[in-house]
Amino acid sequence: MRFSLNHMICPGLTAEQLIDAAAGLGVDAVELRNDVQENSVTELQRATAIGEYARARGIRVLSINALYPFNVWNDEMAAKAEKQAQLANAAGAIGLVMCPFNENGPFASVDDIKTALTGLQPILERHGLQGFVEALGFPFSSMRTKRVAVDAIEGLKAQGRFGLVHDTFHHKGAAEQEMFPALTGLVHISGVEDPAISFNDMLDAHRVLVGPQDRLDNIGQIKQLLATGYTGYFSFEPFSAEVWDLPDPIAAVKDSMDYIRARLAE
Repeated sequence: MRFSLNHMICPGLTAEQLIDAAAGLGVDAVELRNDVQENSVTELQRATAIGEYARARGIRVLSINALYPFNVWNDEMAAKAEKQAQLANAAGAIGLVMCPFNENGPFASVDDIKTALTGLQPILERHGLQGFVEALGFPFSSMRTKRVAVDAIEGLKAQGRFGLVHDTFHHKGAAEQEMFPALTGLVHISGVEDPAISFNDMLDAHRVLVGPQDRLDNIGQIKQLLATGYTGYFSFEPFSAEVWDLPDPIAAVKDSMDYIRARLAE
């Protein structure tokens, strides 16, 4: 099983500290972000320096997270995508995570997603990147399920350029049953332990590391993905300050890795 560290494990770390943390855990991949305040990847010179540092430490950069809202496709979004693709390429990233409009907008149709992917394809090709499409399972998301993205990708015959992010939190929140291991390029893992929150009401702030009290069935989802052919990375993506404020969040990530491995070995 291959783990990765998304910068959301502790946004207060610099990108170099994130890379060092991964190396210290024996993890060979990270995900960078553009929404972690002063530690965001937003400038080409900085992206290049981070990429060089990662290569020197033997760490792969999987993505920059995220292009938002990718499905509101217009000239402004095209320019934004071009800039983020340049940053991802400079950092040596494999791809760019792309998230849909998430503010009580209209639900996106397959044609809407096709329009966005058609515009994105030449940009990603120009910079040698994969597009990782992530459904957000919130009730107010314009694209709650992966099925919409699958239909768009397959309709365009663009499987070579686009794949899915399977996020265990969003998969459960959307009550989605289908998994698409052959099209999945990246998996985000986080847990929810609060017994008072419903799956329909849970928010990013509820997302902690995966442990014995997890209510999202991360272990079941991981087992199913592995059993059906997924061979990529499982990237820790907790959004909760409860994790960030721990005395040693990296040690907590190691505990979560050990827990997941032990459960998979049962």
